[in-house]
This record gives sequence, structure tokens and C-alpha cells, in this order.
Amino acid sequence: MSKSSITVKQVVYSGVAIALATVIATVIKLPSLPNGGSITLFSMLIVCLAGYWYGPKVGIIAALAYGVLQFITGPYVVHPAQVLLDFPLAFGALGLSGFFSKSKHGLLKGYLVGVAGRFLFHEISGFIFYTTYDFGGNMAAIWASTLYNLSYILPEAILTVILIALPPVEKVMGRLKVMATGSN
Repeated sequence: MSKSSITVKQVVYSGVAIALATVIATVIKLPSLPNGGSITLFSMLIVCLAGYWYGPKVGIIAALAYGVLQFITGPYVVHPAQVLLDFPLAFGALGLSGFFSKSKHGLLKGYLVGVAGRFLFHEISGFIFYTTYDFGGNMAAIWASTLYNLSYILPEAILTVILIALPPVEKVMGRLKVMATGSN
């Protein structure tokens, strides 16, 4: 087996994370906004775990899979480009967390980068959405997209950063990483 291949353990742990995040995003969420988007209980964090555990390759693949599941379970699309932007790319960006898997406070750093990446793709998609409806020009479309996307991404990100910063949670996340990877 080559060093770059994905192991069964990585697939299983990533699959469990994807399944848990999907259940949370589908069942346990605050009311959705009219055109999609909702605050969930830490589903973005759970998706980021695959990257935190195994690095960017596994993290991005797992996050892309999660994005496809999000499309299957609740698509809202006005323009064809939104299919790619709002689902595999936006959620796939959460896998960027893997670039920080070996750094100090890697989960926090990776989570913030992943969420920023997700926001960027949703921002582009929202711009397309609002310009499709001729929302009053490009600047109005940019502001509408920004405010809309921040209304659900930012509260969840803030809650998650607070959670991650709690010493007992940090300790549990470290133990989970040891279980997932088999190393310290």
C-alpha cells in the first residue's frame, strides 16, 4: 500500500463524521432561512474533523462528499453555477482544515480557514443568485449576499470557536485525534 492511499480506518472515521454532520444539519438545526442556509449545532466542525485528523487530501474528499449529501437532502438552486458553488465547493472548502492538521491549535486554525472558504463560495453563489433577480445592481447584490451568508455562517462559527477554545473540549478533540490516527 502506498503512503498516499486512503486507509479503511480513515474512510470509516470520515464516514462517521459525515453521517453525524448530515444528521445534525438535517434534523437538529435552527429554522432555515428562506433560500437555504441555517445555523446547525456544530456540523461544520464535525466535517472539519476529517481534515484535522488526516490532512487535506482526506479532509477535502470527505467535505466534498458531505457537500454532495447536502445537495441531495436539500437543494435550493436558481442558477446552474450554484449547484457547484453552494454544495461540493462550499462544503468541500471545510476540508481545507487539513492543511493545519499538524500545527499547534490546528483544529481552530483549520476550522476558521474552512469556514472562510465555505463563506467565499457561498458569497460568489449569492452574488449570482441576487444578480439573477436583478436585485438593484452589483453592489446591492454583493451586500445582500454578504449579509445573507453571514447571518447563518457567522453565528455558528462564533459558537464553534467558543466551544473549541474550552479546555475540556480541546482535550476531547485531542483524544479523538489520537483514536482516529493512532498517534500522539
